[in-house]
Amino acid sequence: MKKLSIILLILTASCVQKSYEQTVTLILDVSHLSNIKTVGVRGENKPLSWNEDLAMTPIKKDSLYSITLSGKTGYKFTEIKFTVNGEFELQEKPNRRIYFDESKKTTVKAKFNNL
Repeated sequence: MKKLSIILLILTASCVQKSYEQTVTLILDVSHLSNIKTVGVRGENKPLSWNEDLAMTPIKKDSLYSITLSGKTGYKFTEIKFTVNGEFELQEKPNRRIYFDESKKTTVKAKFNNL
């Protein structure tokens, strides 16, 4: 029994992924929309959530918005969707998949509701 416990400990210890600090800048074009009150992003990994918008900052009001997120992750990508006035983009379509750059700094430029 002791031998089995040691083997299980070794196997689980070797499965731990390395985590890296990642910085992701999202830039969203909403220039084709009107009546914009809020622009945000939701997603899979902290500080994002699928339940609440994380507000994006206007670069050019009613046209371009951005946000920069930083955190540790062991994953090579994350999934997000943008929101305008609390409404999700890409209804009934897959989430946007953001692959992290090896430089640990990723910039994504997107247009609302266009993949």
